[in-house]
Amino acid sequence: MGAEYHCYAADITCSFPISETFTDDQKLVHEAVLAAQIAVIGALAPGVAWPDMHRLAERTILDHLVAGGVLAGDVDAMLDADLGAVFMPHGLGHLIGLDTHDVGGYLDGTPERSGRPGLSKLRTARVIEAGMMLTVEPGCYFIDRLLDDALADPVRRRFLVADRIEGFRGTGGVRLEDDVLVRTDGVENLSLCPRTVDEILDVKNGGAWPPAVDACSGLRRAWCRPNPTIAGGPMRRYALAEATPA
Repeated sequence: MGAEYHCYAADITCSFPISETFTDDQKLVHEAVLAAQIAVIGALAPGVAWPDMHRLAERTILDHLVAGGVLAGDVDAMLDADLGAVFMPHGLGHLIGLDTHDVGGYLDGTPERSGRPGLSKLRTARVIEAGMMLTVEPGCYFIDRLLDDALADPVRRRFLVADRIEGFRGTGGVRLEDDVLVRTDGVENLSLCPRTVDEILDVKNGGAWPPAVDACSGLRRAWCRPNPTIAGGPMRRYALAEATPA
């Protein structure tokens, strides 16, 4: 979903269960993707290479799938075998501006597109610069064709816990997509969506949004409200209290 504001685009993806709550497996996948989003947003800064951010997202998701018993083995070896692309077959994100998928991804003199699975889907391989606007949209999917190919490949099959994998077939997947502005000191997240499991369940049950407390400061959400005096004018920033660590 998204909107256009003064000719500039937005591109946001939310995933949530249609049931009243999350099953344990839904929560596992959702929190794997959210952790990947938090990791990338925390690491994204001028001077980092976008493909490295993609690999960070893959690593984080694989770590969570290992912890959940869906995969087994060494995550570095999984990355060497391009196992991340089985579960995140798309690119991490793209430049965004006057166009949703904005130009400038592969310019003369910038890194070329990789041929490796997953990395080949990136819409840019550039080194990040201050002032860039990008989407950060990790995902974790269970696609029959990709799972079947991995199970038929001895190199990747050794990491898959087959009975756990079977339980995820037909469930689709989860993607979380936010739009971020790269600044000299990190990023500013301009997407103000419920992201944590508790935030989603609270909103589904009629809770207020925006909330009174920021439950996930690692997302670096830039809280703002519509301009009260100028219709369509600049949004007004404000701060939320951070949640107290448990």
